[in-house]
Amino acid sequence: MHTNVKLERPVRCAVLTVSDTRTTETDKGGQSVQTLLQTADFDVEIQHYTIVKDELTAIQVAVQQWLTEDIDVIVTTGGTGIAPRDVTIEAVTPLLDKEIEGFGELFRYLSFTEDVGTRALLSRAVAGTANRTLIFCLPGSTGAVKLALNRLILPELTHLVYEMNK
Repeated sequence: MHTNVKLERPVRCAVLTVSDTRTTETDKGGQSVQTLLQTADFDVEIQHYTIVKDELTAIQVAVQQWLTEDIDVIVTTGGTGIAPRDVTIEAVTPLLDKEIEGFGELFRYLSFTEDVGTRALLSRAVAGTANRTLIFCLPGSTGAVKLALNRLILPELTHLVYEMNK
């Protein structure tokens, strides 16, 4: 196990907000992702930040474009619930080479015990890998974003990026 791996370069990230209503001014979830990544105790470069509508094709186009670039981590926020327009999981899951099942399991557990109680069962948050890129699909709320990044993603991110580049 390689804990606290120090990378010799910044972690290259892309942030995708999925929402029919958010703008760059009102996108608190996407802004939180960027802020938390940039305040990590390792170097991070936010190479892309985009907002797309809750449409399967729009989500896939953005993610697939970034998968052709030299991006280490894609974080999506929004569209992970059970409403008819929540299609982030349906858009991203077919693109994954491997799913990181433990992420969703731990996220829902922490959401249940520390954040929203039984409403955690509505979350379909998922993580996986595609083309040597890590992808995390998070709910749109700032509470969920902070929980996922602070408790799960940031503590392991350099190790995960290291593993993807072996």
